[in-house]
Amino acid sequence: MLFSDLAALRGAIASLPAGVEGAAAAVATRQARLTKPPGSLGRLEALAAWLARWQGRAQPRLEHVQVLVFAGNHGVTAQGVSPYPPAVTAQMVENFSAGGAAINQLCAVAGAALQVVPLRLETPTADFTAGPAMDEREFLQAVNQGAAALPARLDLLCLGEMGIGNTTAAAAMAAALFGGGGADWAGRGTGVDDAGLARKVSVIDAGLARHPAARADPLEAARCLGGRELAAILGATLAARLRGVPVLLDGFAACTAAAPLAVLAPGGLDHAEVAHRSAEAGHGRLLAALEKVALLDLGMRLGEASGAALAVPLLRGALACHQGMATFAEAGVAEAP
Repeated sequence: MLFSDLAALRGAIASLPAGVEGAAAAVATRQARLTKPPGSLGRLEALAAWLARWQGRAQPRLEHVQVLVFAGNHGVTAQGVSPYPPAVTAQMVENFSAGGAAINQLCAVAGAALQVVPLRLETPTADFTAGPAMDEREFLQAVNQGAAALPARLDLLCLGEMGIGNTTAAAAMAAALFGGGGADWAGRGTGVDDAGLARKVSVIDAGLARHPAARADPLEAARCLGGRELAAILGATLAARLRGVPVLLDGFAACTAAAPLAVLAPGGLDHAEVAHRSAEAGHGRLLAALEKVALLDLGMRLGEASGAALAVPLLRGALACHQGMATFAEAGVAEAP
């Protein structure tokens, strides 16, 4: 699936397929017959129906779970917005490949495959205070790489990122999409001190002033203020919707990356659940803007799809109860009158 230009990308977003309500209704019907008081499994019941709706199956499954981590570097790091140099992005990609990162351990626990996709790490995006982070060709290339990364067999997609400086890019994007300025969205990211946080606020405001069109056009916000890994998450989230695959989004950066779908199309992120509420300052505000409630809230702020992978066992539990529990008739248990 390739988007040849921005018009093609906009067209795909404007014609997103709906979920299969009949599949979700079948889940609800079975839930009503299981040996439990109605609604007593709370959100687990809704999650089983959500998986059915977006897989288009009355019997959803989680046999093929893929975690995609996109990695990119940002020219805006030249402004001193991170305590770590951009070289750390490539070093962490090597750590992922060697199996030494948190995401490797969490994927093993979740029964999920991991793929890490580095995006031209040797060439950071442009500093968005001086010009657009990406030109149209670069932006579409990253979107298409994200869309193309989905494997052929897929029941659930988990999305995350790695990129020094990307909380600054995500905060600038979020401000363009939902209003406010740097002080409303900037957080400490990988651990900047007070002076570093002040620089982030100033850099975000400078980027917003440099690119006024970003406030009116979500794709311009992603192109001018975002990064390659964020554009790839956008492409992967869109591709999942077009293919009928539910999505778990990780933290602040991943949710911001996918947010243009929600702004451009009503229900554009209905196929996505937010895996966890990040400790990054702007994530709670972003979730409110997206009208999403995260599945977990553990004070995490690592990125690299760690929260998304951690939420997979929660979905497995929802399906295990839905598919494995006996009905009242099967168990010979009297139902409430």
